[in-house]
Amino acid sequence: MTDFPEILTNSRFYLELKLTGSQEPVDGYFMECQGFKVNQQVIEVAEVTPQTWGKKGNTSGRVIRTKIPGNISYSNIVLRRGLTISMTMWNWLAAVQESKWGDEKRDGSLVIYNQAAEEKFRLAFKNAWPASYKINDVNAAGSEHEIEEIEVVVEELKRVKVA
Repeated sequence: MTDFPEILTNSRFYLELKLTGSQEPVDGYFMECQGFKVNQQVIEVAEVTPQTWGKKGNTSGRVIRTKIPGNISYSNIVLRRGLTISMTMWNWLAAVQESKWGDEKRDGSLVIYNQAAEEKFRLAFKNAWPASYKINDVNAAGSEHEIEEIEVVVEELKRVKVA
């Protein structure tokens, strides 16, 4: 019988954020993420090549179009979770706001685990820094959890094979 890969469903994962240089064992657990997108730009090149048609001396060009890969871009990653007492995300943003963004760029990984706490998926990112931080509106009469959201800029995003 053929082994089929496990499909990671929404109800069976949590996501862990670990930043290089951090003193915390884990910098955050998130339950919602958006923006895992890598985009390869396409450059279209048109060349005119010489081609002889009919009588001697009668030349005209033929247009050849080729598409080649251009720059790669990565979407910002948006992470959401229930508001916690941890100051890690806020402190990271505050350091960037104090013009220390060059020092605050971090490499890290986003890891998805199954319910048995086994690592099943890993995305490694490089040179990340927080672009925005948001807490949803607070309502003392409400019964919903407060949500913390952070948008992270990444310069590189790669999927890493899980052993």
